[in-house]
Amino acid sequence: MPSAALSSSVLLVQLSDSHLFAEADGALLGMSTRDSLEKVVDQVLAEQPHIDLVVASGDISQDGSVESYQAFRRISGRIDAPARWFAGNHDELPQMEQVAQHNGLLDPVVDIGQWRVTLLDSAVPGSVPGFLADTQLQLLEQSLSEAPDRHHLICLHHHPVAIGCEWMAPIGLRNADALFAVLDRFAQVRAILWGHVHQEFDQMRNGVRLLASPSTCIQFAPGSVDFKVDTTAPGYRWLRLHDDGRLETAVSRVVGLEFEVDYGGTGY
Repeated sequence: MPSAALSSSVLLVQLSDSHLFAEADGALLGMSTRDSLEKVVDQVLAEQPHIDLVVASGDISQDGSVESYQAFRRISGRIDAPARWFAGNHDELPQMEQVAQHNGLLDPVVDIGQWRVTLLDSAVPGSVPGFLADTQLQLLEQSLSEAPDRHHLICLHHHPVAIGCEWMAPIGLRNADALFAVLDRFAQVRAILWGHVHQEFDQMRNGVRLLASPSTCIQFAPGSVDFKVDTTAPGYRWLRLHDDGRLETAVSRVVGLEFEVDYGGTGY
């Protein structure tokens, strides 16, 4: 029987920026992305005995192929938990929808425990930077308004604040002010979670936790002025969401994966 402490919380696992290809041996900057995802999922299964929700926070695919989404569904599906996906700048929504079909994978709002998780689509077809359309901002406002007594976690692909990487500044969320204009009106917002940046980030803004996470494949070097790949291992983030609104979180990385960056290979 679970302890009282565990029974009053839920566990969310974030898998981000897997960049899978149609080909099983597809590599990004020298790293086999399917192999690294398999190893990250192995780590999740070894470390997390009970997971309530898996969130795939965009750039599931590198080439937008049906085969890449099928591979992600198979590999991530080894985790016996409900899952939600949303798009990043490399994803192709029609192919994503074809694989997700009508089983809830792309539903934008999910309630777990005393929390509501709202998943926003910041991807713009043909664009690397992100933008939240009016429909997404309306979805967010409605989700927050309809659940005033729940704690809220907001997820999207693109970073809404500067992360200290100069080269990434132009490719974040272009209308972050519009996002915060909605969020700042609701005291029940506890955290914002994103992908895209391939590195850890953890800060506070107006009492709200701002979190970014590693990729399940290559990592970007923190604090870099120009594009630079880090040799840090792939990983994932876990978040324990307590009924009283507290949030515990950490990143776990694969151990023993050796990686040599190939800048001459397939680019980001």
